[in-house]
Amino acid sequence: MDAGRPDGPIEDADVADLVAGALAGDERCWEEIVRRHSRLVLSRIRQFRLTVHQAEDVAQTVWLNLLEHLDGLRDPAALPGWISTATRRECLRVSRLDHRDLAVDPQSDGLETAVEEDMGARLLLFELVRAVRDGLAELPARQRELLVLLVADPPLSYGEISRRLDIPVGSIGPTRARGLARLRTTDAMASYLRAHPDDSAGKRGVRDAVALG
Repeated sequence: MDAGRPDGPIEDADVADLVAGALAGDERCWEEIVRRHSRLVLSRIRQFRLTVHQAEDVAQTVWLNLLEHLDGLRDPAALPGWISTATRRECLRVSRLDHRDLAVDPQSDGLETAVEEDMGARLLLFELVRAVRDGLAELPARQRELLVLLVADPPLSYGEISRRLDIPVGSIGPTRARGLARLRTTDAMASYLRAHPDDSAGKRGVRDAVALG
């Protein structure tokens, strides 16, 4: 077996080989990971009252987060659990951001704490969007273009990204990893994380910034 490339039919490969292959830039392995676990993502999404658009956005965010963190997965066998937890958390985040009930205190005519927290979450999201955009501007052009293409909607295949950027398919994974690592250390992202040290949203990657662009 070539390093990072499963032997035999891709649908028969075990999870460890698929993860290794995806990290090595094998598009078939990444697509098989998504195919095997799409039903799991959908089943978790159905537990929440989301619109079709929200459900699609959650699914895309989960796959982007997985792509971003795949190289940190210590035990490939834990992949289903990771995906299930990530989907639930993203559904909860989207549900909170989409909260529209303006509960008013009849004594003070003020907004309830829950709505204030919702507004705060939205402001925080837009701060993150601005920081990620500014951080992307600090990256070398090739890394910036690759990260943007990886979150295109509709999603682009590795083959299409390879053709657009004129780079080998096998270099997409390593270039992505270097770009994400560099993005987290840009002045813009460092400033955001210093201002919001407890905000785990800063680890979500470039998905929200591109989506709101």
